[in-house]
Amino acid sequence: MAPLLDFAGRTVVITGAASGMGAETLQLLSSADADVFAVDVVPIDSTGVTTQQCDLGNQLAIDEMVSKLPSKVDVLMNCAGVPNGGRFDGEQVMRINWLGLRHLTESIIPRMSPGSSIVHIASTAGRDWQTRATIHHELMNASSFNDGLAWVRDNQEICGDGYVLSKEAVQFYTHWRAVQLLPAGIRMNSICPGITNTKILDDFRAGMGTDVIDHAQAVAGRAAKPEEMAPAMLFLADDRAASYINGVNLNIDRGTAAARLSSQSDPKAIWNQTDR
Repeated sequence: MAPLLDFAGRTVVITGAASGMGAETLQLLSSADADVFAVDVVPIDSTGVTTQQCDLGNQLAIDEMVSKLPSKVDVLMNCAGVPNGGRFDGEQVMRINWLGLRHLTESIIPRMSPGSSIVHIASTAGRDWQTRATIHHELMNASSFNDGLAWVRDNQEICGDGYVLSKEAVQFYTHWRAVQLLPAGIRMNSICPGITNTKILDDFRAGMGTDVIDHAQAVAGRAAKPEEMAPAMLFLADDRAASYINGVNLNIDRGTAAARLSSQSDPKAIWNQTDR
């Protein structure tokens, strides 16, 4: 059996590769001998990989970038994303986090063969998508970039600052499209990070509130490091290690979701236990 998490001979496209979780994932891919095409809106400081700059909130820019990719892609890793908090308005967040992600993914799927895989970075912020399932069916059915953008503009009150809805949409898309891609032998999964110590953490404090961020971090005991997310990206992408994992939104939150679901979200009760 071939070694696990060995990407030699595999062509991988990764977005958001200049910083944070994307940069950490790019580093692991390089060490796993992948043939990497790394994409970001800013220059990427990396050697041994092909890099492209692209604004993932712009359909024409995505189409131009895709035209430069190889005819065969084995893995797509969607790590690009922007936060709420004020630096980006709701439409910009939806363009990058949802419309661009979907448009890029759908553009690359025809280049994939059986055994290929797609992994998104979603978020635990999208955990309640089921309470708005009707909305997500509507948003999914606005299937082109422009149709989706029209829906966003017609539903600004629902979109709000864009972050929670966009991450709900990615979680829903992971379930929705994973089933449809079964006959093609292409898997789709996502990771859902909890509070992670990246450059945009201060944006999340502004967008979600310091109390919310501090409470989630207190439940987990600390914030995650970006490098704690990257191995899961490679695991889910590897068709040897995760060949039967499909349509999964994997929480990587040190148990904060478990605490919420089991009514144990009091940090003092968690961390003051004597019988750990």
